[in-house]
Amino acid sequence: MTKRFTLKLAAACVLAATAAVPFGIAHAQTKLKWAHVYETSEPYHKWSVWAGEEFKKRTNGKFEIQVFPASSLGKESDINQGLQLGTVDIILTGASFASNSYPRLAVSYYPFTFRDADHVIAYGKSDVFRELTAGYKQATGNTVTALTYYGARHATSNKLFTNCDQMKGIKMRVPDSPAYTALPRACGANPTPIAFAEVYLALQNGTVDAQENPLPTIEAKKFFEVQKNIILTGHISDALLTVVSPSTMSKLSPAEQTLLTSITQEAAVNATNEIRKREGELVDEFKKKGINVVTVDRNDFQQRVLKAITFESMKLDKKDWDRIVNLK
Repeated sequence: MTKRFTLKLAAACVLAATAAVPFGIAHAQTKLKWAHVYETSEPYHKWSVWAGEEFKKRTNGKFEIQVFPASSLGKESDINQGLQLGTVDIILTGASFASNSYPRLAVSYYPFTFRDADHVIAYGKSDVFRELTAGYKQATGNTVTALTYYGARHATSNKLFTNCDQMKGIKMRVPDSPAYTALPRACGANPTPIAFAEVYLALQNGTVDAQENPLPTIEAKKFFEVQKNIILTGHISDALLTVVSPSTMSKLSPAEQTLLTSITQEAAVNATNEIRKREGELVDEFKKKGINVVTVDRNDFQQRVLKAITFESMKLDKKDWDRIVNLK
């Protein structure tokens, strides 16, 4: 009896295991990592999470995207490298960092390229943008699926300046990418690359005197707590790219690739709308907090940049810039 019972039990276990195989395959789930350097309070994170949930829902749970905010998987240069190393699947990044692999992509970071947010959005839908991102894909294998408006970058400083000459000698934090150094270099300031997560402390302890970012970022990162002045230079109208690694794209069917692109573009539109709304509210709100918000002659800064910083020195093609400037 014992032997017969043992054989029946073994047979039952085999049947159960065999039955579990197709069930497990049918419900297999691929987990993807989406990384960025922004706070959980910012629209970029909110809509990244939404996109992940939406992609999971529309693929019937086949893919689960976990979003890692606030540099938790590394600073911006790290997560860009992570696309190639396979440590991340999707990132939000400035084109300035992506341009380390394809320099022409940084052309939109030449100061005073864009008139306003509408111009940035038009660029994201343009032939020149498609050509540049195609060149980036050819160089890296990475696919750009969406562009999100990040805001017009303004300066904050404990030393007030209202023109280019007054910036001389100021230590200004900039992202660790050459594209951001053009304005401070043209004006005689000292551009100092510091990782995004470390900027507040660097401003607080005086490692740097100033930094530059859009108003919503100045709010989210609380830079206004350790800076007396906000100078509305508007020198770069910035945008973020949603970028997917080649190994991740290869896991998706053509239909799933189209779906992911569509969802990330919808998320980009929604985040863009929130940033534009908040950008329009913050000047008055900062003034109410007692921050000195200063309007300057942007043309003064622009002319100095044009004279001092050549496109060739930044490894840019002026033909690309001309096409972008002339977009309607």
